[in-house]
Amino acid sequence: MPTESNPVCVRQFRQILLWPLRLMPVRGSEGQHAKPWQILADMGNASPWREVVDEYAGDSGRFQERHYNEFVSFLPYVQRFLYGEGRNPKGGGAAVGSPMRVFRRSDVRAVRAVLRPETAPITLDVAHVDLYFFLDLDLVLLNVEVSATDLALPQAQDLLYRFGRGYPAGWDAAGHAQNCLFGAEWLDAGGLVLAKSDANQADAFMAHVSHHRAPRIAAHWAWLLQPLVSDHSEQAGKLRYRQIEYYRMPQLGYLALDQPRALNRNDFVRLGLVTGAPEPGKDSKLPYGEQHLCDFEQRYCYDRFWSEHGAAPNTRYVCSGHSLVVLGDANSPFFTSHERGVLAQFRHQHFLLFLIAHFQKAALLMYSDRLAEALKNLNIADAASVRHFKRTIRDSFAGFLRFTHRYWFHEVSEQAQVRALFRMCTSHLELDVLYAEVKNRIAEMNQYLETDSLRRQANTVVRLTVVTIFGLIGTVTTGFLGMNLLAEADAPVSRKLWIFAIVFVLTTALTVYTMAKSKRLSDFLDVLSDERTSVWQKCKALALVWKNDGD
Repeated sequence: MPTESNPVCVRQFRQILLWPLRLMPVRGSEGQHAKPWQILADMGNASPWREVVDEYAGDSGRFQERHYNEFVSFLPYVQRFLYGEGRNPKGGGAAVGSPMRVFRRSDVRAVRAVLRPETAPITLDVAHVDLYFFLDLDLVLLNVEVSATDLALPQAQDLLYRFGRGYPAGWDAAGHAQNCLFGAEWLDAGGLVLAKSDANQADAFMAHVSHHRAPRIAAHWAWLLQPLVSDHSEQAGKLRYRQIEYYRMPQLGYLALDQPRALNRNDFVRLGLVTGAPEPGKDSKLPYGEQHLCDFEQRYCYDRFWSEHGAAPNTRYVCSGHSLVVLGDANSPFFTSHERGVLAQFRHQHFLLFLIAHFQKAALLMYSDRLAEALKNLNIADAASVRHFKRTIRDSFAGFLRFTHRYWFHEVSEQAQVRALFRMCTSHLELDVLYAEVKNRIAEMNQYLETDSLRRQANTVVRLTVVTIFGLIGTVTTGFLGMNLLAEADAPVSRKLWIFAIVFVLTTALTVYTMAKSKRLSDFLDVLSDERTSVWQKCKALALVWKNDGD
C-alpha cells in the first residue's frame, strides 16, 4: 500500500532469482563422468526434486498459447538448445530432448521475509523453485520465483536488493546482517516453517571462512538446495557445488504500478541498479554521484514502450546485466496478462534470454576455474600429476569446443525487443571479452601440450637415430663377414642356444646403454658432423659422453 512519503503502490510484484553454481565432477560406477541430473533422479523419495514434464510433449496437456509465443520468439538454433527436437514426421527416429534438464520441488509454497529490524514481515508466494542442469557442463542454476501484491515502492526496492543473497556481506554494530534480509523463512502450504535464515549468526560465518577459506551459504539457501551440498560443507552428499559468481544472485523484477510516471529518476536508478530503498526518514536521493549516472538512461533503459500510447503504455525496461527490471501500468490489461501480455513475456521470453546470458557467463567462469585448478595441482616432478594435468587440459579443450558449437551464440531472436534486451544483458556482462579470454587461455594450454608432445617426439626420434647409427656399425660388420664367422652350424642345439642367448644379452645391453647415452651421443654426432671443429675438439666431445654430471 502507498505511504505518505511515496504514494506509488506496486500492485503486482514478481522477482525471479537465478543463481549459477559449479557442480564438482562425480564419477560413476565404471569411472565415467556421471550425469548430475541422473544422480538426482535416482535418489527417488530421498530427494524433494522431480524432473519437470516437458510442456512441449504432445500428450502432456500443458502446452498453452504462452508456450507457443515463447517458442517462436527464438531463432532455430536457440529453439534446439531450449526445447530439443521433435520426432520425425515420417516416424523415423525418436525425439531428441533438450540439453537442458529441469527439476522442481513443490513443497515450498511461500517465503516470509523481514526486510529490516523492527519491520513487519512480508509473505511472498513462491511460484516455483527449479534446478537447471546442462549436458556436458558441470553447472546448475537455481531458479526461484516469488510474487506479492500491494507493496509500497520502498518494500519492492528492498526485496529486490536484499532477498537474493547467498550469505550476508557483513554485520552492523548491533550484530544485524547487512545488505540482506533480516529474517527469511521458507513455508509449506500449511504455513509451517521449513527452514529459516541464520544470517545474524556472525560467528558461524566467520569461523567457516577462517577454517575453509570459502564463504558459508546461509541456512535457508543451503536447505533449499539439498540434497546438493556445499563442497566445503562437512555434510555427506554426491552432488556438491561451489560458488562461481558473486554472492548476489542475478535477478529479474516485474512491477505493475498504479502510476509509473510518478516515479522520479532516483526511483528508476534504485530499481534498475538494485541499490535498495533509501534509509527510513531520509530523502530519496541518488544512490551514486550524478557524474556516474549521467548516462543512466542511455546505458540501462530500453524505452521503446515508454510512452502514453500503445497496448502497454508507460512500460520501461531497465537492464544492468546483473538485473532486468520491467515496470509498467497496473491498469493496462496487456501489461498484466498472464497469457499474452507483458507478464507472460516476462516469465517466459525475458526469463529465458536472461538465463541464456548468465548460463554462458557461468560456463566461461567454470572453464576458467578448471584451468586455474589444473595449474595449481600440477607437480612437474610427479608423472601421475603431469598425466592428470594433460588429461584435464585436453578435456577442457574438447568441452570448450562442444560449448562453443552447442551453447555459444550472439543472437537469440529476430524480434526487436528480445534481441535488444539480450544484447544489453550480454554487453553489460562483457561476455565477448570473457569468451575471448577463456578461449585464449585454453588455446595456450593446448598449444603448450602440442609443443611438449612434439618436443618429446623429436627427442625420441633423435635417440632412435643414435641407436640406429651405432647399431649400423655392428650390422654392417656382421653382414660383411658373413654368417660363417663362427662355424657352429653343426654344433649341438644346446650350444647354439647358449651362443644365441649370449649374443642376445650383449646386444640388448649395448642397445640399452646406447639409449641411456643417446643424448650425449647425439651431441657428439653434432660435433662430429661439424666441419669447422678440429680433431681434438671432436675427441673431447667423444670423451664427454662418459663424463659424470658432477665433474
